[in-house]
Amino acid sequence: MKCVLSIAGSDSGAGAGIQADLKTMAALGVYGLTAVTAVTAQNTLGVTAFQVLDRRLVEAQIDAVMEDFPVAAVKTGMLGNAEIVEAVAEKIKQHRVARLVVDPVMVAKSGDALLEEGARRALAKDLLPLALLVTPNIPEAEVISGISIQTLAEMKTSARLIHRQGPRFVLVKGGHLEDGDELTDVLFDGEQYFFYRAPRVQTRNTHGTGCTYASAIASYRALGYNVPTAVKHARSYLQAILRAGLQLGRGKGPMDHFGGDG
Repeated sequence: MKCVLSIAGSDSGAGAGIQADLKTMAALGVYGLTAVTAVTAQNTLGVTAFQVLDRRLVEAQIDAVMEDFPVAAVKTGMLGNAEIVEAVAEKIKQHRVARLVVDPVMVAKSGDALLEEGARRALAKDLLPLALLVTPNIPEAEVISGISIQTLAEMKTSARLIHRQGPRFVLVKGGHLEDGDELTDVLFDGEQYFFYRAPRVQTRNTHGTGCTYASAIASYRALGYNVPTAVKHARSYLQAILRAGLQLGRGKGPMDHFGGDG
């Protein structure tokens, strides 16, 4: 069985973070491993508190997993502060991780900030150059690229600007654009653009979509698919579980990671 490591925060509501990553990996047939970077107190309404773990404990978790399991891919999510970003980058280099998917988690679905300002600079400087793929949504892509994004053309420009910071592939996700009944994600490999179009699923239960998407891509990459194909399959998986949905909580609810039909 292929193994995939998630380095991310814990979500007490279990719709996003480490919990969503493990559910995604199990659904797609890979063995999920974890290195917890932070513990959050959150539900479908928002984040009420979070604590970033000690750097040494995060490093120890990564070492323990990498030294004993045949890790085929690594996905990062919430890293919290610059110290953790730097620690993760050092461990990625130490363990010679080639298949790194970076989900640059900055803000929770509720709007709560999950990444300190200094950590955003560290992410661009230390982690992006090590990434096989980075998967920003529109607000994250605006921060990383430094431009406003309101059109597909601006998504392409943003992907190109982010690619200059070092990742081999950039996937700018279009879900935040208000563009009718269809959304488009843009993948850029430095030369070619790939477009992934999907019908917009009308649901409030979207908590954890970013974590799930990135974890699915890492899982499919671990299973041997190239990046454009892994993104295609991950997009299809996300669409399926968005349609399945779960009516839990009073806010932006979780998805049913095992309930898709595709």
